[in-house]
Amino acid sequence: MTKISVFIVEDDPMVLEVNKGFLAKLPEYECIGEAQNGKEGYEKIKELQPDLILLDMYLPDIAGIDFFIKLRSERIPSDVIMITAARDATTVQEAVRLGAFDYLIKPFRFDRFQKALHHYYLHTKVQPKSSIYGQQEIDQIFGHKENEAPSLPKGLNDITMNQIFEELKKVQTPIPSEQLAQNVGMARVTVRKYLDFLATTGKVKIHLKYGTVGRPTKYYSLK
Repeated sequence: MTKISVFIVEDDPMVLEVNKGFLAKLPEYECIGEAQNGKEGYEKIKELQPDLILLDMYLPDIAGIDFFIKLRSERIPSDVIMITAARDATTVQEAVRLGAFDYLIKPFRFDRFQKALHHYYLHTKVQPKSSIYGQQEIDQIFGHKENEAPSLPKGLNDITMNQIFEELKKVQTPIPSEQLAQNVGMARVTVRKYLDFLATTGKVKIHLKYGTVGRPTKYYSLK
């Protein structure tokens, strides 16, 4: 599996180590470099061309937004997730306009970090491979999906739902919850709970298959 390359720009050594530790827990990602100031970060990023940059807003030699603008003016093909204590509306809106993929406010927990990186991973998987895009490919890039997992009620997890939903997309024929659970490496009871929720939203269809004795077996497929 080709891992997503990540470069971290963070001036606080403790926060830098925390971010590196969080990143190490995600097998899809690889940290290929780090810097504690803008000058060093810019030179290394220009050389390494990472897929993703985790960028602090407050650097000793340059503001994070100005650093972001410099990356964009140089057309460096790296996506950016802002990781910062800055939460004023002007800064957040400017980061959005520059194309920040996500914006994490310090301090944050691992589950929020994981959610941001998981969404980015899913985003990279829907990038079209062709050199010319049609409307369908463009809709995928901007997140306009015909089959998209719905918002979840309290008690269900977005990351788990997306993993189950993405695996269900790959299946060509109806599949029982036991087999789907094996495919995603989760407990059958957990997968069944999410599948039944998807069925109530109309995203998933339940097929009943009867054997010679006992209750029918439930098979699931996307509608």
